[in-house]
Order: sequence, then C-alpha cells, then structure tokens
Amino acid sequence: MSIRPIGDRIAVKPVAVEEKTKSGIVLPGSAQEKPHQGEVVAVGSGYVSQATGQRIPLEIKVGDRVVYGRNAGIDVKFDGEELLLMSESEVLVVLE
Repeated sequence: MSIRPIGDRIAVKPVAVEEKTKSGIVLPGSAQEKPHQGEVVAVGSGYVSQATGQRIPLEIKVGDRVVYGRNAGIDVKFDGEELLLMSESEVLVVLE
C-alpha cells in the first residue's frame, strides 16, 4: 500500500531527533525538541487556480528535504512510520 496526498498536500517523514547536544550531554525524551525538518515522501497533484481553473503543480518534489513551522501539519502513522501531512504552503524552505 502507498500514500497519495490530495491536491496541494505533501507527506513528510521527520528527521531523527538528536539525543545529544554538541557538547555531549544526553537529553531525556521530554527535553528533546520536535524536529522541524523532514524528507518529502509523497506529493499531491497540485492545486486548482481559481482564476483559470487549471491545475498548478507543486514546487516541492519527492526526496526534497524541507523545513516547516513548529505546528505545521497533522501527525499520522502509516505502515509503521510516523509521517506529517501538510499543505505545501506550510513549508518554509527547501534545503539544497
């Protein structure tokens, strides 16, 4: 089974959270910050322009590494993986 977002939605797999600080201090689970970066695993077909009625494809592609806001998207579990479903507009930057 696969996942296929609808419209301007994307599915993002968050990157693993660092368990240690740069100085080597181990952080307990409650002190770890939720990741704000991830890899795009699926994208929708785009959104429909209200002016022309034509479908406009998304700029983001599968495999892109993105940064998103703290409260972006909805957490879902799919095939045992934690994913974040969000609108393309919730993505702040694409890392290249």
